[in-house]
Formats: sequence, structure tokens, C-alpha cells
Amino acid sequence: MPHINIKKGHDLRISGTPDKNIVEINNFETVAILPTDFKGVKPKLIIKEGEEVKIGSALFFDKRNPDIKWGSPASGTVKSVEYGPRRIIQKIEISLNDNQDQIEKQKYKNSDIISLDRQEALDAILGANIFPMFRQRPFNTIPDPRIIPRDIFVSAINTAPLSVDLEVVMENENQSFQAGVDALNTLTSGKVYLTTKSESVMSSIQNVELNTISGPHPAGNIGIQIHHIAHLKPGESVWTINAQDVIAIGKLFLNGIYDPTRVITLAGPCVHEPGHFRITTGAKISSIIGERLTQNESRIISGDVLTGRTSSVDDYLSFYDYTVSVISDQVRREFIGMINPGNSKNRYSLTPVFLSFSKVLFPFNTAQNGSHRAIVPISAWERVLPMDILPNELYRSILAEDIDEMEKLGLIECDDEDFALCSFSCPSKTDVSGVIRRGLDMLQAEG
Repeated sequence: MPHINIKKGHDLRISGTPDKNIVEINNFETVAILPTDFKGVKPKLIIKEGEEVKIGSALFFDKRNPDIKWGSPASGTVKSVEYGPRRIIQKIEISLNDNQDQIEKQKYKNSDIISLDRQEALDAILGANIFPMFRQRPFNTIPDPRIIPRDIFVSAINTAPLSVDLEVVMENENQSFQAGVDALNTLTSGKVYLTTKSESVMSSIQNVELNTISGPHPAGNIGIQIHHIAHLKPGESVWTINAQDVIAIGKLFLNGIYDPTRVITLAGPCVHEPGHFRITTGAKISSIIGERLTQNESRIISGDVLTGRTSSVDDYLSFYDYTVSVISDQVRREFIGMINPGNSKNRYSLTPVFLSFSKVLFPFNTAQNGSHRAIVPISAWERVLPMDILPNELYRSILAEDIDEMEKLGLIECDDEDFALCSFSCPSKTDVSGVIRRGLDMLQAEG
């Protein structure tokens, strides 16, 4: 099988790594779906406050594509619908009941799934209200189900800081994962690409184009894998899906129900007993954290420390997030710290890290160690971006709003998460990821 060896990149050596054992958390009183998690979606409510829903009941649909609906991750009562400016739906909160009733769909045998035609498989996924699990490249938005993707990509390796070890998750899920892969094969005219570690519990999965990958982050990013396996050309689109969502699709076809559970990590320097936890999609962060914080002045992040968003105990885990990271918010500025070399054991610097094999873990905090300043082109971005792309030139073309130049420089292959390390390593404190997202939005608006 083909092997990809990523050399550029960087693994953040952050303390508070999660334990491998999976712990069940069942003490949820409420869950929520956040329509703002989904780029380019105009939500229209199907339910109203006080209405009873089951697991899988449709909560809202996309006005631009009414076939795409979002299913409830729990059975209970719609507690509240929260609106933002211009009456944009920001949150649908559900109070759980004791029964956790589910909407049941047709079941299929393993051997029958691969022989389904595309429309039959697509109708099953759309009918179960779980199609938003798919995203497309370019733009990383929910795809149009009517458009057949060139290929479908599944990444079964996480390299982001403190992220879920998918080998642990998949250990007893091969049957469901295989069923999900078989369903994916019916949706594309091309191939289903699965990328794993060199030695993986998923090596026996059939009906996929299997690739292995090694190297530092962002080797686990689906965009990096697409770039190295099958380039995305103008006019083409591919779909991507998280490996855990492939399991959920497999269970839908085998058992006829939507399983809203997922394994996430709660980790970071400010977490007591960090680990892997099985939760319900859209769980409240306070229910996940419990009494596990080691200090009050902490920054809670929904997602990993490179691409996540600032959150709080009163918020809910985003639909596409599988990590809750907690780092210190206590920032003390060093007196004339700029003259201290970056090779001390208690200082984290990219410079010595690239020149050594140190495995010391660091208690990261929210300090930026400086403010935004003029860009100095010293190849800091290029060292951590394993793509055949010129990041500095691409960045400047976006600032200039030069659509043609953006396309020539390969923006359609990019996503903001692929440039997160560029933002982290940038000596000028430039938000490279944010600019890449702005460029993608411009390109999408241009059509």
C-alpha cells in the first residue's frame, strides 16, 4: 500500500495528554445543536419550543437545500431556541428524558450495503438526518447531495494536539466501520480513500484505497492527505468525513438507528486525569469537565488548541469538535524576556525543537509573547506547511483580493486548519488561518 512520509510540520509538546481508556459520561441533562457551526447554512426551524423529539428527529433544515436536515442527538423536550442578531438561530437546546426513544429506519445486511444504488443509500442518510456529517473540499462546507463527488476521503489518524486516538476508538468497531465504508462507496463515482497509521487496526478494511501516513502534525489533516494522494483540480469536489461518523453511518445501515455517541478527549495542562470520554453529540461542556479543572483561571477551548474556539462551562461542544482543551489563562510577562535564549528546559521555542529530539512536555498558556507586527519572510510558515504551495504569496494575494492569483496559487486545495501551525509559528503573530478562511469565502462568493 502507498505510504506518505510527512517531513514538514510540528507536534506541539503540550502537557496533559489524555489517558487511553474510554470512560462513559451519562450525566447529561441537556444537549444542544449550534447551527452557527455550519458554514454557509441558512437554518429554518422544523420544531418549536416545548415540542417532544426523539433521537434522530429533524430539528431544522437548510433553506438553500431543504433535503439537508439536522437530527436531534437526544430524546426529550426542546427547552429553548436562542436567536442572535437578525434573528439568526444560534442554539437549539434539548432537555433529555429517561426513555431516549429513537426513530427507527430500515436495516441492511452487511453483504447488501455495497450493492445499493446511490440514490437508495443517499435517501437512507438524508432520511436519518445525518447528512451534515459530510463536508466537501473546496471550502469545507456541507456538500450538495445531488452532486456526485469525485472521491470521498476518510482520515483515521489524528495528529492535532491532545486529540482522540482513533486506534482506541476503532478497536471494537470494525464491523460498523466496514458497513459505513461500504455505504460511502455507493455515493461516489470514484474511490473511497482511507488513511491510517503504518500499523493500524483498520488495515483489514475492504473496499477502500488504503494509504498509510507518518510524520508530525498536520499529517492527520484531511486536506494534507488529499494534497498528497489525489490533488484537487479546479471544478472538482471531494467529500470528507470523520472516521467516527463513518461508524455512525455503518450503525444506521446495520441497526436502523442513529447512534449520537462519540469519543472525545478532555485534556490539557489544567485538567486533572485527562482522558478519552464517550459522550452524546452536543453535550454541555460543564457535564464533560465535571470537577476535573485544576485551576480557576483557565481557558476552555472547544476543539484543539490550534483550531478550536474559546468556550466556557455553560457552552456546548461543537458538532465537528472531538476535543475539549483546557490551558492556563494566567499570563505573566517576563521582564526583558526577549533577550533570553529559547533553549531552556522551561521555555518552549520552535527553534530548538526543530534541531533536537526533546520529548519534554510543556504547560502551555494563552500568552502570545508579543503583539502583531510587520511580516518578516524567514520561511517560518514554509517549515510547518507540508504542501506544494507558496504560503506567503498566497497570503498576499488574499489581502489584495486578487481572485485569479488565489486560484493559481492553489487556494482551492487549502483550508484554514491546514495553516494553523503557520499562525502558531509566525514570529509576526499573524493570523494566517483567518486570512485563508477569508480568501476561501471570497472565492466561494465569486462562484
